[in-house]
Amino acid sequence: MIMYIIGFLAQVFFSARILVQWILSEKAKKVLSPSLFWILSIAGSYLLFIYGWMREDFSILLGQFLSYYIYIWNLQEKGIWEKINILLKIALIITPVIAIIFGIQHADEFVVSFFKNDKVPLWLLIFGSLGQITFTFRFVYQWIYSVKRKESVLPIGFWVISLIGSFIIIAYGIIRKDPVLILGQSVGFIAYTRNIIIALNDKNVISE
Repeated sequence: MIMYIIGFLAQVFFSARILVQWILSEKAKKVLSPSLFWILSIAGSYLLFIYGWMREDFSILLGQFLSYYIYIWNLQEKGIWEKINILLKIALIITPVIAIIFGIQHADEFVVSFFKNDKVPLWLLIFGSLGQITFTFRFVYQWIYSVKRKESVLPIGFWVISLIGSFIIIAYGIIRKDPVLILGQSVGFIAYTRNIIIALNDKNVISE
């Protein structure tokens, strides 16, 4: 029960970030990258990482780990990171590192739990990981795009990759009967599509 509460709370943060970004972008008539989007992202990612560990789902852990520090980079670009309490900063930075160290120290147990799990056959693990990698690549793309422009932005390619990755994760969630993944990913579909439309209609959008 606690596991699902943590998972759904993580999706609440993720859904809230999309709604905030979507509403602000609609008002501005262009795709924005608001600071609150990244604050909610790091909060949701932290919780979903815990959920993935409790559910023994490697694809979820992989997806969150790949994007986690990109969220922190965007918080730095937005000037938010330096305003965060130092103890909270330390906790946010070292938690994934501690998880990796723990996994290495208990490698045999980790492999059995996450790679030889009867509930997640190898083909499904690969499929789910592919979805998470695709979905997470949007933030790698966003980071590279933003670094080149020296500002945190959400380009149209980010939303296209979001749609593709989200579709795969929903399919994975349906197969795994995971309500957290299904609900969380379904919420973003409309917002992803709408952001693509807004970007295409923005005459000032930078060509990619």
